[in-house]
Amino acid sequence: MEVRISCVGGDRAAGVESLSDWLRGEPELAGRLHVAGPMPGEGELGALADVLVVAVGSGGTLSVLATSLKAWLAQPRRSDVRIRVQRDGGETVEIDANRIDGERVDALIRQAFIDQVSGE
Repeated sequence: MEVRISCVGGDRAAGVESLSDWLRGEPELAGRLHVAGPMPGEGELGALADVLVVAVGSGGTLSVLATSLKAWLAQPRRSDVRIRVQRDGGETVEIDANRIDGERVDALIRQAFIDQVSGE
């Protein structure tokens, strides 16, 4: 299964780069991450990569991603952070880390990752 994570608003590419750097610090995610961008249209040059694609299976890898994402969202920042998480089936969850409390972040991460996989 692939999970696509993008930053919404602000400098999306910088947000994805920051998250990518953070997740690359997780040994269990080694070789499972790549940054992608939208396909360029006719006559266009490629766009900046602004989507982080993570290949995960059920169980351990997915739990590591969820835990690490929660920790990244909790980091102090100068600007607001809002991310969009989309899984293979097209289901999407948006998390606005500056507007919700820690319990709500937990619930959204469970919705985006754990609950979705256990239902398959």
